Amino acid sequence: MTTPAFRNPSRSNGGSHTGRILQTVFSVAFLVATLFTGFSPRMFSVNFGTIFSGILTPQPDGVGAVSTTQKPVRIGIVSGHWANGGDPGAVCPDGTNEHDINLAIASLVRQKLEARGYNIDLLQEFDPRLDGYQAALLLSIHNDTCDVIDAEATGFKLASSSYSRDKNLTDRLFACLYDRYARATGLPFRSGNITVNMTDYHAFRAIDSSTPAAIIETGFLNLDRSLLVDHSDVVADGVVAGVLCFVRSESVELIPAP
Repeated sequence: MTTPAFRNPSRSNGGSHTGRILQTVFSVAFLVATLFTGFSPRMFSVNFGTIFSGILTPQPDGVGAVSTTQKPVRIGIVSGHWANGGDPGAVCPDGTNEHDINLAIASLVRQKLEARGYNIDLLQEFDPRLDGYQAALLLSIHNDTCDVIDAEATGFKLASSSYSRDKNLTDRLFACLYDRYARATGLPFRSGNITVNMTDYHAFRAIDSSTPAAIIETGFLNLDRSLLVDHSDVVADGVVAGVLCFVRSESVELIPAP
């Protein structure tokens, strides 16, 4: 009869205890690594109890996984007078209308920003999505009249929302658009022609107050026609540069919005 091998109870319990300690250490290390992997500055504005609860709550495979990359930044671009109940905006004697030029420029802006990885909503003038809209920013693109106001009727106009919660952000958005658009196009800023339709633009009141917003008239359909129609890519580049300046927090001289 073979004598059973002797098992030392104290050694067996010690091994089990050590195993439990190692398991706990690895679990804590994994949790800490997970937290630092998913870390972003936004966590400072979020309740930590919510973060821990979300991490520790069991989820189906692939759901609630912590990502090491930020989601694409969402930006709203309104194409002025698009689907606006038959109102094409300014209309020139030859039939050229503001609606078509706005949409051409807005579509180029969308294309150029999407190529850089941004999530773009191309919105109609009274798009139902504007109600409570939240994004990194909202910009409405328009153009000015074909009428010959004077020999100096050239340039762009710009206004930012007074309904936005953070005035510093809207002032910075204004400054970025002002600086980058003027540099790209060479057009002057027409500060004396800002209308109440711009400063109290309907979308400013509709969107969430956390969304910085502005409206730009990229030029006059008379003296600036060649730039707006034949070189719309330059116009779009100016708008895109202003948007990127804002979302990337690029250096710009802050100019108080009128």
